Amino acid sequence: MLIFDLDGTLLNTAKDLQVALNHALRAHGFPEKSEPETLALLGNGIDCLVADALPNGRNNPDFELTYADFKTYYAAHLNDYTAPYPGIIPLLRELQQRHIKMGIVSNKFDEGVKALAARFFAGLIDHAQGVSDTVRKKPAPDAVLALIKNLNAENESNIYIGDSEVDIATARNAGLPCISVSWGFRTREALLADGAATIINRPEELLAHL
Repeated sequence: MLIFDLDGTLLNTAKDLQVALNHALRAHGFPEKSEPETLALLGNGIDCLVADALPNGRNNPDFELTYADFKTYYAAHLNDYTAPYPGIIPLLRELQQRHIKMGIVSNKFDEGVKALAARFFAGLIDHAQGVSDTVRKKPAPDAVLALIKNLNAENESNIYIGDSEVDIATARNAGLPCISVSWGFRTREALLADGAATIINRPEELLAHL
């Protein structure tokens, strides 16, 4: 089975996340973030995105209100700019033709993950899992291991695919090989510095590693 990260791996969600973040920051009088600044903050979930954008993080007295405003705005604007990266849909269709199981594990809130998966990958992805009260965020392996069990893939050769240092650590914690992608929210150099063993530059290159 192939287990994909979502943001920065299958979908380019950066613009919608930046717009939602700046909407919330602006509403509470905080400086807005540029695209490079926003990209650097992505990967650990939207609560960390908002916390890391604020002075003093979670200790900021306006954290909870800013976070709530972010979630409300983002939930209503998930798809304004978001789209699959070039080559992703043909790749998933080819993998489906090869009868390979596919799942998504994301640090985005579970409702958002499922909504985006249904919008862009209906009929292609077998199961999508985000963060909830009962599932710890990556790099904890919980969601990955639960997905493997859910799809009866315990005895299969499973691979994790992602775009960040969080994904590399998640795969390691789950005991899985990791294939990193260079088209997402981290540069190739950053991925190598974080221990990436295999990096692909285009979606179709994944087929050579199966």
